[in-house]
Amino acid sequence: MIEIFKHVFNKDFDWLFLNYGTHVYIILFIVIFVETGVVAMPFLPGDSLLFVAGLFARNGQLDMLTLVFLLFIAAVLGDNTNYLIGRTLGLRVFSLKFKNRTLVKKEHLDKTHTFFEKYGTKAIIMARFVPFVRTFSPFAAGVGKMDYKKFLLFDILGGALWIGGLTTAGYLLGHFEFIRKHIDGVCIGIIIISVLPIIVSAFRARSSRKAS
Repeated sequence: MIEIFKHVFNKDFDWLFLNYGTHVYIILFIVIFVETGVVAMPFLPGDSLLFVAGLFARNGQLDMLTLVFLLFIAAVLGDNTNYLIGRTLGLRVFSLKFKNRTLVKKEHLDKTHTFFEKYGTKAIIMARFVPFVRTFSPFAAGVGKMDYKKFLLFDILGGALWIGGLTTAGYLLGHFEFIRKHIDGVCIGIIIISVLPIIVSAFRARSSRKAS
């Protein structure tokens, strides 16, 4: 399993196809589910992984409709699991430790709360495109006991936009030779764009504290 995740982190689809064939769908399903559903795993490469998956669908190695459908289900199930964790365990999750190390960092939840305060319930949709916040958003909604029907509606919409948008981007751009040759650089660019809202928010918060 560690070996699989190592190649997932590196977006090494060639190795995954060689060793697992069509089971790649299951691996991608698990990765998206874990990133969105396990509050202690916010560091998995969701955005860039979706883009590369769309690119390989363009090459014919994955079926686009199957890919989008399965990963959409994984994203919604993951968020709902995370919501349930937040609703059931609440802030007690921050006391969980592994080898004397805290499994979940509270500062990520604090950033998510700030995100919610700024954007309201639509943060459920917007958070899909922001690493770390994406993982903690459903958890925070559960802790805050957000109305489940409202959460589910925004979550389904956000999941459809996130999965559909990034895989389609990879699919549409996959025929460009430059994209295929510089996929590592493209993935880094996607990550930078994804974390940009956090950087801007932190900079503004710091500037506000200095001004006050």
